[in-house]
Amino acid sequence: MNQLVKDIQRKSLRTDLPKFQAGDTIVVNYKIIEGNKERVQPFQGIVLQRRNELEVETITVRKISGGIGIERIFPVNSPKIESIEVKKRGKVRRARIFYLRDLMGKKAKVKESRR
Repeated sequence: MNQLVKDIQRKSLRTDLPKFQAGDTIVVNYKIIEGNKERVQPFQGIVLQRRNELEVETITVRKISGGIGIERIFPVNSPKIESIEVKKRGKVRRARIFYLRDLMGKKAKVKESRR
């Protein structure tokens, strides 16, 4: 990538976010624009992965709504993310926990860790 583009991206990096990893339950407060109104919508779920590609870091968050699994990918350095709150720390042994997609009910829970 061009060095000028990398320098511009480094200036927009966020430093106000908490530390979290795969398996943690987080709430992402995301700004949504509807017409000329702007509101904040919380999205609470388990972090499946945290992908870091230079300055374009993304997180995949999964939640169950009405018995259906919903996954959403958020760019971490986006100005539309108002805040991220960590609700629970999860104890997992992998960096990408896609095996949760196939599990149902109590098996889909992640143990809480004491970090």
